[in-house]
Amino acid sequence: MTTIGVTQAKAQLSTLVERANVGEEIVITKYGKPVARRAALEAARKPHRPAPRFGFWEHYGWKLPENFNDPDPEIEALFNDGPIFPEDEKRD
Repeated sequence: MTTIGVTQAKAQLSTLVERANVGEEIVITKYGKPVARRAALEAARKPHRPAPRFGFWEHYGWKLPENFNDPDPEIEALFNDGPIFPEDEKRD
């Protein structure tokens, strides 16, 4: 629990709000006596959501194939051995 004076709280309000949202409790004092307490509301706290990952459709029966990242020979042939300008070959 952090204790801070009213004048400091006015000057640092945005940082105090951020700290309270993380879960820290802040007590604001006036002339050394506590007058207010700042804590995050339960509804304001966002639940941690895990990052999406590949394979999350497995429960629907779909899964990425094991050879998903393997090179495709047909596409490699087009890039490596294919004509640079296919339109020029049609004119000949």
